[in-house]
Amino acid sequence: MSVVFLIGGLIVILLGATALVDGASSIAKRFHIPDLVIGLTIVSIGTSTPELSISIISALKGNTDIAVGNVLGSNIANILLILGVSAIVYPIVVKKNTQYIEIPLGILAIALIGISGNDIFLDKSTLNVLSRIDGIVFLCFFLIFMYYTFQIVTNEDIPKEHIEKQSLWKSILFILLGIAGLYFGGNYFVEGAVKIAHIFGLSDAIIGLTIVAIGTSLPELATSVVAAYKKNSDIAIGNVIGSNILNVFLILGITATIRPLPLNLTANIDISVALLASLLLFLSTTLFSKRKITRTYGIIFIFIYITYMGYLIIYQ
Repeated sequence: MSVVFLIGGLIVILLGATALVDGASSIAKRFHIPDLVIGLTIVSIGTSTPELSISIISALKGNTDIAVGNVLGSNIANILLILGVSAIVYPIVVKKNTQYIEIPLGILAIALIGISGNDIFLDKSTLNVLSRIDGIVFLCFFLIFMYYTFQIVTNEDIPKEHIEKQSLWKSILFILLGIAGLYFGGNYFVEGAVKIAHIFGLSDAIIGLTIVAIGTSLPELATSVVAAYKKNSDIAIGNVIGSNILNVFLILGITATIRPLPLNLTANIDISVALLASLLLFLSTTLFSKRKITRTYGIIFIFIYITYMGYLIIYQ
């Protein structure tokens, strides 16, 4: 039954991703909204629903290792695995705003986890914890990010595009069906994967960083790969960067506000990997290439991700 959930969830996720990209792209063209804004808001929030539900449920049940590991693992997978695979499918062009504002904001989000979650080193406390105050601060950053995103609509000179012959209601229906497919497909996949992982005796931290993180990142993977295949780089990159920012500011913000999240010292390793991945993404589009994630960098990203997975399995 666990294998059925695993395969069935993956199929539903792929179908949902296709519907979501089609609906979101149609609305972007109809209202002359940049695809990047759609990727950073509707698509990224929709594909982040598995992370949100898993993190909140895990925190409420006291499985904080899964809640935090899910977010960190998803952010690492989003960059190294998802952008890696997407870039191999088709090189991803990165806009200047994404390069110098959104990617650095993703770096800031990870840095804030490291600062907020290291009370033992910074405050001489007896416990590392993401407190309710930290959660509220994260949510404030989320509101700032949303304000910035919608400012793109009013400030950017948007060229007129040919509007596809798809009704508004049909586009909205595609988006809703896509989000529903991603949510339920992600849940089925994770349920099956976690049961299989427990059979092999893996810890909650490993499950959160690997099985759950990859499972809840499958919507982003499917959405970005489909977008890359359709040569829609803005949705491909916007979905990933938006998801990474939302994972920290929205998901950890809500989760920590509901219930403070203790952090193990070993979480610093995963925070460091997430920070390294974010910095590598920034450098790969600034110093090493001209606003493009090439197939070569895609292969490098995937190699680093496989190495990280190997480290988790062997040493943690």
